[in-house]
Amino acid sequence: MTFSLLAQAAAGGSQAMIYQVIMWVGIIGVFYFFMIRPQQKKQKEQKELLTNLKKGDQVVTIGGIHARIYTVEETTITLELDKGVKLTVDKSAVSRTIAAA
Repeated sequence: MTFSLLAQAAAGGSQAMIYQVIMWVGIIGVFYFFMIRPQQKKQKEQKELLTNLKKGDQVVTIGGIHARIYTVEETTITLELDKGVKLTVDKSAVSRTIAAA
């Protein structure tokens, strides 16, 4: 009789463990699809933006400076601000481009 009670308790425990594993897999899946995947997509878009920069594009830097690209080099760009004022910054400082109006 004691043996049959222990066998029943062990079976219920394994079933609870399966539900716990399923719950953790679900939590990790939700975390991946709502946190990690969108961040990777955003990083990919930013990298693509930086590789497609060309002379004449209107850009905004992470500091909020609006300027036109004067020259593009491997890791830096030179921006033309106003009346011939030029500023050299890292490519990674470009936040976004502005569509020509």
